[in-house]
Amino acid sequence: MTAVLPLSVGVLGCADIAWRRVLPALAGAGETRVTAVAGRDPEKTRRFAERFGCAPVDGYGALLDRDDVDAVYVPLPAALHAEWVERALLVGKHVLAEKPLTTCGDRTGRLLALARGRGLVLMENVMFVHHRQHAEVRRLVADGAIGELRAFRAEFAVPERPAGDIRHQAALGGGSLLDMGVYPVRAALHFLGHDLEVVGAALHRPADREVDTAGSALLRTPEGVTAHLLFGMQHAYGAAYELWGSRGRIRVDRAFTPPAGHAPVLRIDGPDGTERRMLPADDQVVNTVRAFAHAVRSGAVPPQDAAACLRQAALLDRIRERAGE
Repeated sequence: MTAVLPLSVGVLGCADIAWRRVLPALAGAGETRVTAVAGRDPEKTRRFAERFGCAPVDGYGALLDRDDVDAVYVPLPAALHAEWVERALLVGKHVLAEKPLTTCGDRTGRLLALARGRGLVLMENVMFVHHRQHAEVRRLVADGAIGELRAFRAEFAVPERPAGDIRHQAALGGGSLLDMGVYPVRAALHFLGHDLEVVGAALHRPADREVDTAGSALLRTPEGVTAHLLFGMQHAYGAAYELWGSRGRIRVDRAFTPPAGHAPVLRIDGPDGTERRMLPADDQVVNTVRAFAHAVRSGAVPPQDAAACLRQAALLDRIRERAGE
């Protein structure tokens, strides 16, 4: 049996999430290897290259020109995604891009169409959907553990970052909606399906800020199930969702960015009391990297994943519009 060579991945940018989470998975998952990294700061690029045993490259374009790069991972600021994702696709590279894929639905749709037309994989790096705990929650809901679903609530908020952080810069695609709001929006799609309408939305942008720092949205399915979403970046940390049914509810804490060693606990409230069900730890980052490598080898991202990416982008646009931004 012929051994399958690891997928060779180049990295466009030296972001914190790349250093802490994604590059260790790309280098250690077995199905991928990091070939090269490009960054703006030569010293920082060299540190990345030394840690992950790859080549430092001067300039993003030069990395895309390399013959030993089959795919690229793009952890650049959101406003730069569209340009560099498109350039990567045009030279025949598969792409794993940080969320959000772009800052608007039209650009997201065009890039997904470009990838599809060229037979390339374009995958948005929304990692939490690859954690096994959410499949267990779906199973419980489908089995009637909480009766008929009535409402969904999700929240993701983080403490304020330093003044120079890209999340504070409008020109780089900052703001709480695009950075934190993606999580509850995607969770609503994951559990309620894609046919969601934005009923109302609010974004808070302080007078001394150029981006929104908090927000909320109310969504609804055609059957009347509502989804209340909260997000922000001047808050105590919170990452949770809850499904509320006619006979009970399920709550998941640390839902979106759990470390690999975290054993999730589902809180299930029902007519007979409360159960806390512990699940095995799972590594959603490694799972995502493996899903990307599998998609490249099979020739396509699963259609439901591409559809969720596109619908997510449309909902983010609609939330912004309903909030008057």
